[in-house]
Amino acid sequence: MAAPTFLGIDVGTGSARAGLFDASGTLLGRGSKAIATHRPREGFAQQASTDIWRAVIAAVRAARAEAGDVDIAALAFDATCSLVVSGADGPVSVDPDGATGQDVVLWMDHRAVGEAQDINATGGEPLSRVGGTISPEMQMPKLLWLKRNLPCAWRSATAFHDLPDWLVYRATGSDARSVNALVCKWGYLGERGLAGEGWDDGFLAAIGLGDLAGQGHARIGTDLVLPGRPAGVLSDAAATELGLAPGLPVAAGMIDAYAGALGTLGVRAAADDAPGARLALIAGTSACHIVETDTAIPVPGVWGPYPQVLTPGRVALEAGQSAAGALLDAVMARHAASTGVGAGASGAAALSARLDALAPEGGLVRAALTRARHVQPDFHGNRAPLADPERRGMILGLTLETGTDDLALDYLATVQALAYGTRAILDAMQVRGITVSEIVMSGGLAANADYVTAHADATGCRVLVPDNEEPVMRGVAIAAAVAAGTFADLSDGARAMAGPARTVRPDPDIRAYHDRKFTVFKAMHAHFDDVRRLMAGQDEHNAAPNGRED
Repeated sequence: MAAPTFLGIDVGTGSARAGLFDASGTLLGRGSKAIATHRPREGFAQQASTDIWRAVIAAVRAARAEAGDVDIAALAFDATCSLVVSGADGPVSVDPDGATGQDVVLWMDHRAVGEAQDINATGGEPLSRVGGTISPEMQMPKLLWLKRNLPCAWRSATAFHDLPDWLVYRATGSDARSVNALVCKWGYLGERGLAGEGWDDGFLAAIGLGDLAGQGHARIGTDLVLPGRPAGVLSDAAATELGLAPGLPVAAGMIDAYAGALGTLGVRAAADDAPGARLALIAGTSACHIVETDTAIPVPGVWGPYPQVLTPGRVALEAGQSAAGALLDAVMARHAASTGVGAGASGAAALSARLDALAPEGGLVRAALTRARHVQPDFHGNRAPLADPERRGMILGLTLETGTDDLALDYLATVQALAYGTRAILDAMQVRGITVSEIVMSGGLAANADYVTAHADATGCRVLVPDNEEPVMRGVAIAAAVAAGTFADLSDGARAMAGPARTVRPDPDIRAYHDRKFTVFKAMHAHFDDVRRLMAGQDEHNAAPNGRED
């Protein structure tokens, strides 16, 4: 009998990807397909669930073709924490102008900033689980925006799903929801139970969404499933589309960052004295920081504590940066020299090579090329620890230079600024007694040596980079393996399938330099606050004459 394999399907911001893994974590085949994003207005980001499902089909079929004849035992989905709106007749448009088919409010959509502020003003126990401040990237602000601004769509909607839960529903017909998604992004209080008891109806009423409590919370979920447990079986129709056998177990969906954490936290590294906690940093378009503890310890500005959302018996805290890879792309794209360098990973590699030429000594000399160039990285708001979606970024120390060397300084200063953002998150955790000594890195930026090194040097933590490929798909494949019964729980599966990692240790000779730059980083945060207060006062002063009657 052939050894079982496990299908992990990862739906990210720009593509759907599928990977087939065996029980040792060996990747046997993979495929991918792009997903379109629509931006009808500034701050809006939308997708179409039909386009997402087509991409899933293409990715799965490509992975199967590459893997050859394998025995698939189970499958699982992870996805971005995006909102899918469905009606009795299919997709319900979330587009402000009514564009058909666009039924997904993408995670990075910031249309609901005002709604998030209104919810934060109400208080309530669910807010205590998100560091005291809900983000417009979470689902309740988006739902409130839909109710206020698209009342016809609101009335037409029969179900609201987090994208990983919608994928499970599309594959199985089961409306079981994931504890991972509802606890982390919907304000569900998981410790109260898994049969709908965790919805706080008083909170829903206070924020203007009391109608979601109707019919036993049918539109937002009544039955929850723990990560790694089966949520249903593959339907005949979905099996035909995907080219799989019907009846396969389908695990509860996972948010993509948590799949990445699962695929990395179990890695094996060289023995060393690391008494603190191990934090997963999943760094792609955005960055997500996840640490697990044995007790529920709230940290202001950090999401959680979330019980039962990842490994059994533990509690998760989640922080992050709304733009990481996207920030590097934006900084490079806005520079005059960007056309000659390229974009994305290839552009970053070219700039890194230029930095090597400017400072062949490496080490402190190379890091200190940015002594007069500083970046405040909150171009898309601050997710943690300040929890301020309306913050904006800045670059300090610009000159009249417009060539490649100047772009290289912008690039390095931005990489360092992202590391200082992580350091600020770790400092907030340290205040509450959570000491992190290791960062396990995955996502696209884990392949960027400058990003990895800056994180080690700026935080003083060891950085572990998994040797195995595709840690996010690997993590969701681990969930599939548990759903198939191959492993008892996610911890066992992670130890068996995560594999080894290489270690990058901090350079003590560079720490003092980064300490100084981190002081500048915090001063730039304070300066932004000063400017915002000043301009708010000026706006009020200037508006008064226009509002008076003569």
